[in-house]
Amino acid sequence: MQWRWSWLLGAWLSIVQIPVFALGTIEVQALMNDAALLSIGDKQRMLRNGQRSPEGVLLVNATTQRAIIEVEGKRSELKLSQRISGSFSAADTNEVRVDRNANAQYLTTASINGRLITVLVDTGANTVAMSGRHAAALGIAYHRGTPTQVATASGVANAYSVQLDSVDVGGIAVPFVPAVVVEGDFPHLILLGMTFLQRVGMREENGALYLKQKF
Repeated sequence: MQWRWSWLLGAWLSIVQIPVFALGTIEVQALMNDAALLSIGDKQRMLRNGQRSPEGVLLVNATTQRAIIEVEGKRSELKLSQRISGSFSAADTNEVRVDRNANAQYLTTASINGRLITVLVDTGANTVAMSGRHAAALGIAYHRGTPTQVATASGVANAYSVQLDSVDVGGIAVPFVPAVVVEGDFPHLILLGMTFLQRVGMREENGALYLKQKF
């Protein structure tokens, strides 16, 4: 398996949002440590801590006793079967735009397992790939993953296959994303590859990459 590493300078991300709102009910249907099953309008969403649903509902923290959610900047604490009603943004009006930098590369910020970090959007990488240094910064116990090896420019390196709880770029969120962690300091930036990108809408236009939530 071959991975290609990239070295970058800056780029920027902007979120294009048309303000459409819908009245809906949010109900807690199941509670676990670090996760909750929510009913949001007519949708069921399993969220991990720090993950935002396509409708814009953020699960701040969950235990077996209660869930703390955030909607439109307002937080609420709900117990099992409790519900609230309110307005929330319709997700299908959201797009994330990542502009190409001077090196013709797409660099942006992602939330991985609820922690923000810089990533390179790389359609040539067939998985999300990161270094052991990145994994440590994100709190990922990657040595519990499946051992493997990858070929790099410096030769064969030891690596581990893992599953990320969530990857979120500007509110475009995907749960349970396969990834590879390579021992050492390479790649220099996290590669946001196809295990994430194939699960979102994606198009390139006029020097920008647009990502959109799939339903």
